[in-house]
Amino acid sequence: MTALRLPSDRWHLAEVGFWLTPVACFFLFPGYHVLGSQILIVGLFALSLDIIMGYTGIVSLGHAAFFGIGAYTAGLLAKHGWGEPFSGLLFAMLVSALFGFLTSFLVVRGQELVRLMVTLGIGLLVFEGANKAAFITGGVDGLIGVTMWKIFGVFRFDFRGYNGYLYTLGVVFAVFLLVRRIIHSPFGLRLRGVRESRARMPMIGASVRRIEVSVFTFSAGVAGIAGGLLAQTTQFVGLDTLSFARSAELLIILVFGGRGHLYGGLIGAAVYMLARDWLAGLNPTYWQFWLGLLLVLMVLVARGGIMDGLALIQRRLNRPAAA
Repeated sequence: MTALRLPSDRWHLAEVGFWLTPVACFFLFPGYHVLGSQILIVGLFALSLDIIMGYTGIVSLGHAAFFGIGAYTAGLLAKHGWGEPFSGLLFAMLVSALFGFLTSFLVVRGQELVRLMVTLGIGLLVFEGANKAAFITGGVDGLIGVTMWKIFGVFRFDFRGYNGYLYTLGVVFAVFLLVRRIIHSPFGLRLRGVRESRARMPMIGASVRRIEVSVFTFSAGVAGIAGGLLAQTTQFVGLDTLSFARSAELLIILVFGGRGHLYGGLIGAAVYMLARDWLAGLNPTYWQFWLGLLLVLMVLVARGGIMDGLALIQRRLNRPAAA
């Protein structure tokens, strides 16, 4: 009987090249630091959804609730006198994770369709709650007056996004390392087990409910960090951080990048946001048509996204060598 082996957590050359790319972009494209920060933040947000959807099989249409809660937590702290960046992210993560834990018991009760409706309902409730609580959140006008302290007491958040980009890159990379470690751990194997055969997991003594609650809570915390980063780097929090459109955008990003891959959300975010920025510049009125066409072509050409497409190419290139 063959022993079950953990996925290899060794770093590959392609991974090193991937993380050197945003470092190179910092020097090569000095006028796009703000856009680069947005791509990194959305990539981390997409990674948080991929943890539950790609690795565990929990579908969600309301993941923006945790992103927005993290953004408002960090924003409100800074507005009311506590603008220290790292502790602000910690609070954003904790509040989002707590809300994720409380709502996870509702989410894990049903199957796919039920979970879609429950997560959608949670997202809509949080959105409307924030809209009604305009005296706290600013409502449709957004939360203004977010004033951040200097990073490490030295580097100021500037409007060009110079320091904000490096700060965002450092945080995203640190969180990615944590997620990567968890995915390659025995707990990561349990997540795959729930995704592949939920009914069989109790036979090996694993509590599916406990696993799903744990991963949903963790995913919410990661989304909260992404939201906190957005609030800190832009020094503004809009109601759209909680919107359904924000959650739906994540699904498109994972279609582009490929779900169930550590880098799928990050690559999908870069492709989606660069394509959106380029298409909006070409045609500000009908850019969504061309983006939709690109999405259809992506599904037809590489149904599993860019990551699955790259894996297929690699297998075909290695086939003659193995023969």
